[in-house]
Amino acid sequence: MSITLKINGETKTVDAEPGTPLLWVIRDDLKMTGTKFGCGVASCGACTVHLDGQPVRSCQTFIEDVEGSEITTIEAMEEDKIGAAVQQAWLELDVVQCGYCQSGQIMSAVGLLRENAKPSAEEIDEYMYGNACRCATYQRIRAGVQRAAEILEA
Repeated sequence: MSITLKINGETKTVDAEPGTPLLWVIRDDLKMTGTKFGCGVASCGACTVHLDGQPVRSCQTFIEDVEGSEITTIEAMEEDKIGAAVQQAWLELDVVQCGYCQSGQIMSAVGLLRENAKPSAEEIDEYMYGNACRCATYQRIRAGVQRAAEILEA
């Protein structure tokens, strides 16, 4: 079936079977590999993208459910004011260790800062819960979110 998507501000048409996870369309059909496969059951957050501005797990979001929605992936975050601040903070604080989960971490952090411009450590931990980091850089991720809030405040 042919589906038209608005992804990162561009309209794309893809052919995909109903029930195909958005993740596979993004990675395999559109060749945007920043969004990662982690668990396949929406538990780890590596596949997080924004759907109409809200973070969702693309491994469990089906292609037929997103037609007409605005999809944003990690590839477009540098063009987003909050996304750019988060990426700057990640670089300043050397948040990344292996990096595999970081696109999902960044997408969730942007979602948090859109909802709460100055979250407390507890609010960051609560919002980011479910974004797994195999390297356990959770303290650096929390510090990165706090630093991004500072950058946005300046």
